[in-house]
Amino acid sequence: MKELRGRMTKEGIRIYEDADFAGMHKAGRVAAEILDAMAPLVFPGTTTEEIDRVITQMVDDMGAISATIGYRGYQHASCISVNHVVCHGIPSRKILQQGDILNIDVTVIVDGWFGDTSRMYVAGPPARKAERLIQVTHDALMRGIEMARPGNTFGDIGHAIQSYVEAERMSVVRDFCGHGLGRVFHAPPNVLHYGRPGSGPVLEEGMFFTIEPMVNLGRPETKVLADDWTAVTRDKSLSAQFEHSIGVTASEPEIFTLSPKGAFYPSWH
Repeated sequence: MKELRGRMTKEGIRIYEDADFAGMHKAGRVAAEILDAMAPLVFPGTTTEEIDRVITQMVDDMGAISATIGYRGYQHASCISVNHVVCHGIPSRKILQQGDILNIDVTVIVDGWFGDTSRMYVAGPPARKAERLIQVTHDALMRGIEMARPGNTFGDIGHAIQSYVEAERMSVVRDFCGHGLGRVFHAPPNVLHYGRPGSGPVLEEGMFFTIEPMVNLGRPETKVLADDWTAVTRDKSLSAQFEHSIGVTASEPEIFTLSPKGAFYPSWH
């Protein structure tokens, strides 16, 4: 890798330095370790509020800071999105039922660096259609990550995700996207999960961002509920999401939020 020096592109995307990769790996590992511990806690009869309570305690025990508690008034250490909730689900006392699918999204701050990741879980064995949705969503994320190389564009990432998902007769949510991060939670660029090849900013070494496709079994349209957080599918179809934080290098993308246990997917085993 050539020596990277911090600067901004003309699109306002920060180029981080070589040494910054270590900070992102450390923060990403903490977030991934927390999600690794969640699988045994997801079962019929528990609540997302109880899962969030454990996450809150783990963030504290690991010497990290929750990036979401207090963020725009949000009061939880995770977003937990169940069934037709697309993203930003608020932990609650609602009891999980057999076969419910849920995305758990955690962002932590470690030594000033942000680690942001999410993955899917199931309360009990998944129904076949739910398992297929989760598989397609995971594979779409990995196809997007594969395109995160210098010289490609953000449109190439979005197109790789969209073309794969739609070939599987599912839909990509347009209303939410990935984002730059590093020493801030959200920064340029917006990482769309759909798009045209060759469109958008060109990727360069030293860019840090999330890729986090949301995929619906039905149509892509969403709506936000009265709590101003919870986004759901308009047609009440199931939705799934996976998210990694990555850095662009001269060769293959570096994934900062890899599961130490190799449990990113399938994450309910």
